[in-house]
Amino acid sequence: MESSTVTQPWAIAVFDIDGVVRDVSRSYRRALADTVEHFTDGGYRPTPADIDRLKGEGSWNNDWKASEELIYRYYESQGRDRNTLALDYETIVAFFQVRYRGKQPDRPAAWDGYICDEPLLMSADYLQSLSRAGIAWGFFSGATPASARFVLEQRLGITPTVLIAMGDAPDKPNPTGLITAAQQLATNPHLPAIYAGDTVADILTVRRARYEASDRPWYAVGVLPPHLETASDRDRYAQQLTEAGADCVIDLEGGP
Repeated sequence: MESSTVTQPWAIAVFDIDGVVRDVSRSYRRALADTVEHFTDGGYRPTPADIDRLKGEGSWNNDWKASEELIYRYYESQGRDRNTLALDYETIVAFFQVRYRGKQPDRPAAWDGYICDEPLLMSADYLQSLSRAGIAWGFFSGATPASARFVLEQRLGITPTVLIAMGDAPDKPNPTGLITAAQQLATNPHLPAIYAGDTVADILTVRRARYEASDRPWYAVGVLPPHLETASDRDRYAQQLTEAGADCVIDLEGGP
C-alpha cells in the first residue's frame, strides 16, 4: 500500500518508528546491550532500566551513540578517564549492525539479525483510516533509512511518501526533521501537527518545533514502549514523558 496523498488534510500526524511502529526491546535494545557487554569485555550488560535512564536524559536517541556512552560510563565507574580509552566509534557501530541486521548488514535481502523478529505495533489499516479521516501522515525517525524502509515496506507493507530518517536531518531533539516532514505532508503552515514518539528526545523535539515553526500548532504524544512490564514502570515512564512536555501519553497495552 502506498501512503495516500490527502488532497485537503485538516491535520498532520508524524510518527517515530522505534517503539511506535515496531517493538525494538528485543532488537535495537538487545543489540545495544550486546555491544556494551562486548566492548566492556563482559564487565557490564545494561538492563532495560539502565537504557531508559540514559535515554531519559534526552540526548541519546541514537543507539550507536548510546552504546558508546554506556561503555564510557562503565569504564569511568572503574576509575578510568574516557579520554584515555582507545574506543573506535566505527568499530562499535559495525558490531552493533551485525547484531541488529545480521552477518551481511549492507544487504537488506540477506538480513537475518534481530530486526527480522520485531513485533509490529501499528497496522496499515490504521494508517488508511487516518487518510480516510483527512489526516496526512508520515514518519520522522532516528533509524537508518535502510532499517526504516525495511520495517515500513517489507514488514508493514506501505511505501511512505514522507520519511525523514537518520542522515536526512540532524538528530533529535533538533526539530528540523519534524518540521520538514510536516512541510512535505501539507503546504499549509497553519495545520495542526502531532508527533508521536516514545522518548524524552521525541517530546523535546516537539517543544523546540513550537519555537522554530511557531505558526503551526504542535502536539506531543508520548507512547509507552512495550518493554515496560509492570504498572509502576509504565507510571514512572509516563510521568517522565509528561514532565518533558507531552500533551498526552498513550499506553499501547492499555489505552491512554
